[in-house]
Amino acid sequence: MTTIIIGAGAGGLACAIRLKQNNPHCSVKLLERMPSAGKKILATGNGRCNLSNINAEHCDIVIDFFKSIGLVTRTDEEGRIYPYSNQAATVVELLLNECSRLGIDIITDCTVSEISRNLNITTNKGIFKADSVVIATGGKSQKNLGSDGSGYRLLQSLGHSITPLTPALVQMTSSSKYPRKLKGHRVKCNMTILLDGETIKSEYGEVLFADYGLSGIVTMNLSEIVSRNFSGSQPKKCHAVLDLIPDMHQNEVSEYLNKFGNLSGILGSELSSIIEKQAEGNPAKAAMLTKSWKLIVTGTKGFDFSQITSGGAKLDEFDEFQSKKIKGLYACGEVLDKQFMCGGYNLNFAWYSGIAAADKITIYNKV
Repeated sequence: MTTIIIGAGAGGLACAIRLKQNNPHCSVKLLERMPSAGKKILATGNGRCNLSNINAEHCDIVIDFFKSIGLVTRTDEEGRIYPYSNQAATVVELLLNECSRLGIDIITDCTVSEISRNLNITTNKGIFKADSVVIATGGKSQKNLGSDGSGYRLLQSLGHSITPLTPALVQMTSSSKYPRKLKGHRVKCNMTILLDGETIKSEYGEVLFADYGLSGIVTMNLSEIVSRNFSGSQPKKCHAVLDLIPDMHQNEVSEYLNKFGNLSGILGSELSSIIEKQAEGNPAKAAMLTKSWKLIVTGTKGFDFSQITSGGAKLDEFDEFQSKKIKGLYACGEVLDKQFMCGGYNLNFAWYSGIAAADKITIYNKV
C-alpha cells in the first residue's frame, strides 16, 4: 500500500506518522512544494506553537498522538496547549525525527500540477502513483509559508466543490485616525461589527491598535465577517464599535468623570485624552463614547497576513475526510471548509483530521 500526501504541514505530517504507526510496512511519501517541511508550524503561536486547546473537540486524540512521539506539553490559563519548551521548533523537530525513524520519504521543492482520477500525480519531479492520496496543502493564507491555494484547484479538478474563499483570523484596516495615534496600545473590550448600521456579531477580548487599524484576538475572531463583506460586489458600510469599559455602566462612567474630571485612571492618559477631545469636553458625551466608540473599518490585511482561510472543499462531499467522489482520495486540514476561532482550535483540527484520515486509510485498506 502506497500513500502519497501532498503538503508537509501540520495535517500532512500527522497523517504520515499515524499511517506508519498503524502499518509499519506501508509506503508513505510526503510531497512538499517548499524547501523544507513544517515551515508554517514554526510561525504558529508567535513561534511557540499553540498546538491545541483543552476545549477543542478531539483534543485528547491530538495530545495522545504527540505523547507517542515524545512531546511534553503545558497548558495556560485560557486552555491553550503549547510544547513544554515553548518553542515551535521543538514540535517540528520531533515530527521530522519521527518521519525519519519511520522511513517516511519527504520530497521537498516538489510542485504538484495535476492528479488524475486514477491517482497518478504529475509533479516537477516526475509522476507518482499511489493507492491513496491525501491533500493536506492548507489554504491560501501566508503564501510565503507554503499555502498557495493549490489544493483547492486540485480538489476542484477532481469534481469537488469549493465554497467562497476569504481571509480569516486577520487584522482589520481602518480609515479612522485614532488607531494610528494609539499604535501599540492594547485594551480589553467588547467589539461589535456593524454592517450598514446593523449589529452582526459581538465578542469580548483584546484589541491592539496599529497604524493600519486594529489587531488582537477579538479583531481576528470577528474578521471573517469583514472579509466576507468586502469580498462582495457591493460591500456594506462597516464599523467596529468598541465598549472600552465593559465592566462599568454608562452612568457609572459619568459619575467617575464628574468626580475625577477625566478617564486617565481607567483608560490611560492617551486614550482618555482622545475620548475627551472627541466629546468636546462634554462629560455625558465622553461617557457615551466609552461605551460605543465607533471606528470605520475599510477591510482586512488580506490573505498574506491572515492566519487561516475561510471556506474550502465542502464537507458533505467527504466521509470522515474520505472523498465520496474519488476512490482513494482524502483531504485534511485547512483545505476543507472548516474554520475555528483563535486559541489553538484550527491547528488542533489540522492534526486531528490528518490522524483521522490516516486511520480511515488504514481501515479501508484492510477491508
